[in-house]
Amino acid sequence: MQHVNTDTAPVAIGPYSQGVVASGLLFSAGQIALDPATGQMVDGDIAAQTERVMQNLKAVLEAAGLGWADVVKTTVYLHDMADFPKVNEIYGRSLGDARPARSTVQVTALPRGGLVEIDLVATAKQNT
Repeated sequence: MQHVNTDTAPVAIGPYSQGVVASGLLFSAGQIALDPATGQMVDGDIAAQTERVMQNLKAVLEAAGLGWADVVKTTVYLHDMADFPKVNEIYGRSLGDARPARSTVQVTALPRGGLVEIDLVATAKQNT
């Protein structure tokens, strides 16, 4: 197992890694809209939070030497399913031509009062 850590994504706020490469796959931790520079939630609505989440995920991918084309599955957790169209727009723009499988679920609450959290699984080569 190889742990993925980068200072361009938020530091883990608990006993977990930003990502782990195992058996040829990268498993990311769920990313919320924490600004890696401040450790605080970004100000703004669902659009601002989704932009930050996608930037955080990209940083984890890049730390593992990967990109969106390597992503095979994402899970999107929304506090309010009414936000889905806006999240979907930003998500699609961020991924470019990549089209991983995706699940989207509504949840009662997210860490730090977030409106969106996303995690991913990507193909990866182990460097250990």
